[in-house]
Amino acid sequence: MSTPANGEHDMSIEKVSKRAQDIEGKLPKLKHFFEQGKIMLSMVGDYWNGSYREVPYWAISAVSLALLYVLNPVDVLPDVLLGVGYLDDATVVAFCLKLVQRELERYQEWLAAKTQGGKVVDVG
Repeated sequence: MSTPANGEHDMSIEKVSKRAQDIEGKLPKLKHFFEQGKIMLSMVGDYWNGSYREVPYWAISAVSLALLYVLNPVDVLPDVLLGVGYLDDATVVAFCLKLVQRELERYQEWLAAKTQGGKVVDVG
């Protein structure tokens, strides 16, 4: 299996950053993952604008790809299927959260220090 070039990952990260509002529109339907999804979007945005770069490239790529999957209207289970349409989206987000949990915690710590003078706020 070949790995995509960094340029392809950068394009994915840029796409997530630019389509954040569309992604946020889908996330409430995944109620359980809404807050983590917002943190993931925030991390991608801060990574893209250069203000947060203390995240391994594999982690930001995983988050971007998971969010792109949520955004993609053509997924394994179409979102229009009531009750189960978002199950695949939730599964992808849950797997990604498990994979990058520590990186998200580090990002939240950085964000808390930046925005609230060092107090860590638990949003999980």
